[in-house]
Amino acid sequence: MTSASDSTQPLLELKDVTAHYGRIQALKGITLSVAAGEIVSIIGANGAGKSTTLMTICNIVKASGGTLTYQGKDIRGINADKLPMMGLCQVPEGRRIFPRLSVAENLDMGAFFRRDHAGVKKDRDHVFELFPRLKERRHQPGGTLSGGEQQMLAIGRALMARPKLLLLDEPSLGLAPLIAKHIFEIVKTINREAGVTILLVEQNANIALKMSTRGYVLETGSVVLEDKAEALLDNAEIRKAYLGE
Repeated sequence: MTSASDSTQPLLELKDVTAHYGRIQALKGITLSVAAGEIVSIIGANGAGKSTTLMTICNIVKASGGTLTYQGKDIRGINADKLPMMGLCQVPEGRRIFPRLSVAENLDMGAFFRRDHAGVKKDRDHVFELFPRLKERRHQPGGTLSGGEQQMLAIGRALMARPKLLLLDEPSLGLAPLIAKHIFEIVKTINREAGVTILLVEQNANIALKMSTRGYVLETGSVVLEDKAEALLDNAEIRKAYLGE
């Protein structure tokens, strides 16, 4: 099946990637690609391997086979904490902000490797423009924020690294529908205005596919379908299995 990323070298490419938790094989030959400027979604049931795929890209879970390239470079041996310097950042499931640090300090942690102080201040101001609530609460400890505000903070912290590729893991998890909708609007703005490429894992398949260029469907650690997002939305089996119809 052809895709938008076939004509040029993908920004991110996985070929036959496998991964294990002990003796349990979690990924069984994942092949996917993301072209610069795309929003690509990974959908599937709980336990399908969606979050494991993102963690394997970031080398939090080590790939046991296959190839994993970012900007044409094999990144399997690169420590997870070095990847943000290369423009590859993850917003993990559950936010994982620093609860005792202030909002501003959490944002600064996203720019820990940068030395361009003027640029860091400019990017922090931009995050506050995207998320005015964070500006209002910039002196509050991160742990005192609501779930939606913590998700905004987690995304803002990743943006402080000036990512080329942003991995989002279940950004709507536990959020009220209106707050989730706002988060996704900001994600689309980040992609459209800043040109940040997005790889999105999301339980809400409907909203994920509606904002995406393409999508991959995972089942038990394998890609079972890849297509343009509109085609997946129109697929009767996908609608029945993942869209509640």
